[in-house]
Amino acid sequence: MLTVAVVLTYAALGTAIALNIWRLVRGPDATDRILALDTLTINVIGVVMLLGIAVGTKVYFEAALILAMMGFVGTVALSKYLLGGDIIE
Repeated sequence: MLTVAVVLTYAALGTAIALNIWRLVRGPDATDRILALDTLTINVIGVVMLLGIAVGTKVYFEAALILAMMGFVGTVALSKYLLGGDIIE
């Protein structure tokens, strides 16, 4: 039962990642691209967490936490650059 759920979740996350990449490439605005990159980061975190569940080790959960922190900092930095043109004041 867990194997079927993992495979179905991989398929759903793969579809979400493909749609995020499409929005990242075709986004009409820079804000759309930043939002697509943030959502892509969240989906990649989901894939890493699912890999940790499938393998059964806790190392992947720590990697997901690091990805979440980097994704947050990257989104804030890109948004601040878009609003003011300067990241560090």
